[in-house]
Amino acid sequence: VQLQASGGGLVQAGGSLRLSCAGSGRTFSGYGMGWFRQAPGKEREFVATINWSGGTTSYADSVKGRFTIWRENAKFTVYLQMSSLKPEDTAVYYCARGMNSVLGRGIDEYAYWGQGTQVTVSS
Repeated sequence: VQLQASGGGLVQAGGSLRLSCAGSGRTFSGYGMGWFRQAPGKEREFVATINWSGGTTSYADSVKGRFTIWRENAKFTVYLQMSSLKPEDTAVYYCARGMNSVLGRGIDEYAYWGQGTQVTVSS
């Protein structure tokens, strides 16, 4: 089971980035997906999650209204559009596949993790 995250980079505060997470059919189809992030010296935290169909999403309060998660099941890909970025959004961002088809906000609700992509927001 492999998940490949990409799209990270360096951006100025107020800017935007789009992260992608590609999986295979067995990895992806029918499962909820999530994005988490981990800043230096901090614990990994929940960012956003989406159910298997893409019909339901949930966000951390810190990113609500600025980030959007969606998925294209035909492409086995989940995305995270990040806008109005702040320096405190700087972290390694991880995508993960859930253990079932629904949303998940907890780390222990995810079975498989991608390798992470670095997002750095300069002030």
